[in-house]
Amino acid sequence: MIEFRNVSKVFKTGDKQIDALKDIDITVEKGDIFGVIGFSGAGKSTLIRTVNLLEKPSSGEVLIEGKNYTTIPEKKLREAKRNIGMIFQHFNLLNSKTVYDNVAMPLILAKMKKSDIHTRVKEILQFVGLSDKADNYPNELSGGQKQRVGIARALAPNPSILLCDEATSALDPQTTKSILELLKRVNQEYKITILIITHEMEVIKQVCNRVAVMEDGQLIESGSVFDIFAHPRTVTTRNFVRSVVRDEVPESVINLINLDRESSRIYKVEFFGTDSGQPVVSKTAKRFNVEINVLFGNITELQGIPFGNLIIQVIGAHREVEDAIQYIIEQNVEVKEVEADGSQHRVNDQSFVGNIVHG
Repeated sequence: MIEFRNVSKVFKTGDKQIDALKDIDITVEKGDIFGVIGFSGAGKSTLIRTVNLLEKPSSGEVLIEGKNYTTIPEKKLREAKRNIGMIFQHFNLLNSKTVYDNVAMPLILAKMKKSDIHTRVKEILQFVGLSDKADNYPNELSGGQKQRVGIARALAPNPSILLCDEATSALDPQTTKSILELLKRVNQEYKITILIITHEMEVIKQVCNRVAVMEDGQLIESGSVFDIFAHPRTVTTRNFVRSVVRDEVPESVINLINLDRESSRIYKVEFFGTDSGQPVVSKTAKRFNVEINVLFGNITELQGIPFGNLIIQVIGAHREVEDAIQYIIEQNVEVKEVEADGSQHRVNDQSFVGNIVHG
């Protein structure tokens, strides 16, 4: 649907050169809600603006449904870009126009019949929940309502792609949640592919199915949201994941590690999904002559799949503790031992995606 092939963008100011994008290769499949995340200056906004050629790449290709938009003549490009809607962080509404007129604007510019414009605007305002605000002006609306107008305006020409450039950054958490739920409906009901630019991992977690991580103009990691959360490979990605799923060991837990290491050890049990429904931790405690205390837990859901970690204290004879941990590992669960300084090392011989449900 959207394909970036070796896309680079260079900005020149006097004798200075800024490499905003460096050889970006990303494919967004039809029907994706694809997120691009990075800190300020990572190049993500420049990237999204190359899709509708608000920024023309210095090199490389941007393909939409197989067509190279970087080589389309200007007159034909204007028509092709009607297939791409865009919503912005600061709404970009015309304050002198009503909600109705703001939504109708792209249809007026496309010279659509007045009766068809009225039908379409009425339909789309009902979809975004603003039927009763058609005659209001932007300064009479809340931030969330303004963004709904922005979404309605972007949807009015019936695009197949929707670009969202930090679309929720100016909104409070509750309003952000409602806007993300609306974007999910857009994706599901209108079958529109969505590309989201954000610096908030919570946005990625709530709405996206795939994600790319950018840093200093480069793509450093990409994959399914579940895989990126479960197995981040870079420091930057791990920091983003930790903003949503806390996986560092609390200091109170570290203090416990100074207990007798022969009778008490601390482990972090990481789980990614559930298949068997077996309460592995409680089952282990019953099977072996050990006592297991759950000291800390952080559990969330990614696309309906449980994801998180438990920090457990296992008390017992050295051999019993080892046998108990080996049993947990055999359930295809990743286990890390927590050292006195808070560092962790994996007990498993290899990483697994497994089936643990805490009991």
